[in-house]
Amino acid sequence: MFEKLFRKKSITKILDDAKNGYGDHGDSLHKTLGVRDLTAFGIAAIIGAGIFSTIGKASADGGPAVIFLFIFTAIACSFAAFAYAEFASMVPVSGSAYTYSYVAFGELVAWIIGWSLIMEYAIGNITVAISWSDYFTGLLSSIRIPALGINGIHLPDWMTMDYLTAYNGHTHAEALLNAGKSYANLDEATRISNNAWMTAPLIGDFHLVADLPALGIIILITWLVYRGMKESKNASNAMVVVKLAVILLVLAVGIFYIDTSNWNPFAPNGVSGVLKGVSAVFFAYIGFDAISTTAEECKDPQKDLPRGMMWAIIICTILYVAIALVLTGIVRYDLLAVGDPLAFVFDQIDLKLMSGIIAVSAVFAMASVLLVFQMGQPRIWMSMSRDGLLPKRFSKIHPVYKTPSFATIVVGFVVAVPSLFMNLTIVTDLCSIGTLFAFVLVCAGVLVLQNKPNIQRGKFRIPYANSKYIIPVVFAGFIIAGFTIFKKETTAFITNEDKVHDPIAFITALNSEELKTVQNQINREQKQVHPVEKNIDTEAYLNSLTTEEYQLFMEKSTISSEKRFETGWGLFKHKIPMWIFFVICLVITYYCITKNLSLIPVLGLLSCLYMMCELGISNWIGFGIWLVIGLVVYFLYGYKHSKLNEKTIA
Repeated sequence: MFEKLFRKKSITKILDDAKNGYGDHGDSLHKTLGVRDLTAFGIAAIIGAGIFSTIGKASADGGPAVIFLFIFTAIACSFAAFAYAEFASMVPVSGSAYTYSYVAFGELVAWIIGWSLIMEYAIGNITVAISWSDYFTGLLSSIRIPALGINGIHLPDWMTMDYLTAYNGHTHAEALLNAGKSYANLDEATRISNNAWMTAPLIGDFHLVADLPALGIIILITWLVYRGMKESKNASNAMVVVKLAVILLVLAVGIFYIDTSNWNPFAPNGVSGVLKGVSAVFFAYIGFDAISTTAEECKDPQKDLPRGMMWAIIICTILYVAIALVLTGIVRYDLLAVGDPLAFVFDQIDLKLMSGIIAVSAVFAMASVLLVFQMGQPRIWMSMSRDGLLPKRFSKIHPVYKTPSFATIVVGFVVAVPSLFMNLTIVTDLCSIGTLFAFVLVCAGVLVLQNKPNIQRGKFRIPYANSKYIIPVVFAGFIIAGFTIFKKETTAFITNEDKVHDPIAFITALNSEELKTVQNQINREQKQVHPVEKNIDTEAYLNSLTTEEYQLFMEKSTISSEKRFETGWGLFKHKIPMWIFFVICLVITYYCITKNLSLIPVLGLLSCLYMMCELGISNWIGFGIWLVIGLVVYFLYGYKHSKLNEKTIA
C-alpha cells in the first residue's frame, strides 16, 4: 500500500495525455494566451488587495523600512517562481503545483498539495471579495449628486460585513467600554462592527449579518470565468490598464508632496516591526502562481510561462516599493493603519479628486484579482479529476465556452457562501500558509528531480550554483549573530522566558472585579485623591506607558500571572513553527553539503518556509485540520478511483 500512495506520473505520459486529449469529455481548452497576457494576469493577481489595502497596515508596523519586506518577499517569490517556471517548462499542462508534485513526489503528496491549492484559491478569493466589498461600499457612500438629493448611498452595516467580524467587534467594544473608554474614542472599525451587530435583523437569537456586496461580485466574476478564457483575458487586460494608470498617477502626483522628514526614523519598530507585516505583504504576491494554471491555454507555455511569471513579479515589486515610499513620505507611517491608505493620504493633503479616482480604481483592482483566482481554482480541480482523484464531472469542458464548466460553478458556491460569514484576518492567514506550503513543495520537487538522469527537461532550467559553498556559511553566520548581536532575544526564545501580554489582550481578558483592581492601581500610581473609576480609560493609559514602565506595572499588579504573562506551554506552542524551521534548516544544510543541491530552489524553500513559520501556531493548526479533512476525502474516494490505481489493478 505504501508504494501505491507514492505512485508517480511520468512526464512522458502527462504530455501524451495532453496531446491526445483526456478522453472522458473530449473537448480541450482554447490556446489563446501569449507572454503579455500571462504578465497581465500576474499583475492582475498581484496588484490588488496588497497595494490598495494591506500596504497601509504593513507600513504602520514597519515604517518606511517596509520596502525591505516587499523586496525580501519578492525575492522569496522569485526563487519559487524559478522552480515553477522549470516545472511549467517540463510539464506544460494545467494543474500548477499539484501536477508538478505528482511527477516529483507521487500521488499522496500531489493530493495534499492540490488540497492546499483549494485553500489558496478559494480562501484567497474570499479574502479579496471581502476587501472588494469594503471599497465598493466606501465608494457608494462617497457619491454626491445634489441635483438628485443624493448625499452618499449608505448600505446598512449589517449587510456589508461578515458575521464573525461583527460579533468580535461587539465583544471587543463591550470590553473596552467596561474598561472606561468612551464610545466616541473607540476606533472606527470597532464602532462599525458593533453597530452592525446591534442593528442586524434577528431570527430568534441569531443576528443576520452577511456581506451581500461580496456575494454579488463573486456571482459576476464566476459568470465571466464560466463564459470563456477570451472574455476573461479581455476583462483582465482592461482592468490591469486602469489600475496601472492610476498607480502611475499616484506616483506622479504624490512625489511632489513627499516630506523626507517622514522617513526618519526609517525603521521605527526595528526588524520585528518590519516582519510583523509578513502575512499581509506575502498575500499581495501569491497570485503569480495562478499563471501556471493556464498552461494548456498558452500558445507556447514552455517559453512564455517562465517569462510571464518573472515579468509580473519584477513590475509589481517596483510598484510596491515606489508606492510604499510615497505613502510614508506624504504622511507619517503611524497614521497609515487604515483600510484604504492610498485614498487616505490624498485626503490628508486635501486632494479629494485623487481620493475619488483611487476609490474607483480599487474596485477594478480587486475585481481583477478575483478574476484570476476564480479562474485558477477550477483548473486545479479539473486536473485532479482527470487523474481520478475527484469525480469526472469536475473535468467536464463546456462544448461552446471551452471552460471547466461544472468546476467553475462549484468554485463559485465554495467562495460565495463563506464570504458572507468569514473573518478577513482568518482567511488571509490560511490562504498564505496554504500557498507557502505549495511553494515549499515545488522548490523541493526541483531538488528531488535535480540529478535524475531520465527526466524529460523543458526549454527552461534554473541556473545552477552549488549551495554547499553558501548555505552552510549563511546558516553558521545566523547562529553566531543569534548568540552575539541578538543574544537577549535568542536566550529568551530558547529558555521560554515569560512574555507580558499587550494592553488590549490584557484588558479584554479581565472580569469586572479584576478591571476595578487594575484601575485602582492606576489611581495609586497617578496619585489621584478622588478617583472616578468609571472615567479611567485603562487601555489608553497602559498604551501610553513605555515598554519598561508597562513591564514594571504588570510586575506590580496583583492580577493572576496567567492573565498578565504568556508562560509555559501557552508561550512555547507559538514557537513550535520556528523550531520546525531550525530543524529543517539543519537537514537542508546537510543535504546541501552531501548532495550539491542547486542554490536557487534551496533559497526558495527556506525563505518560503520561514514566512510560513511567521504565521503562528493557530494558522498551522487550522491548516493541519484542513489537510486531515483532505486525507479523509482522498482515502474515501481518490485512492480507489485514481487512474494509476486502475492501471495497477489491470
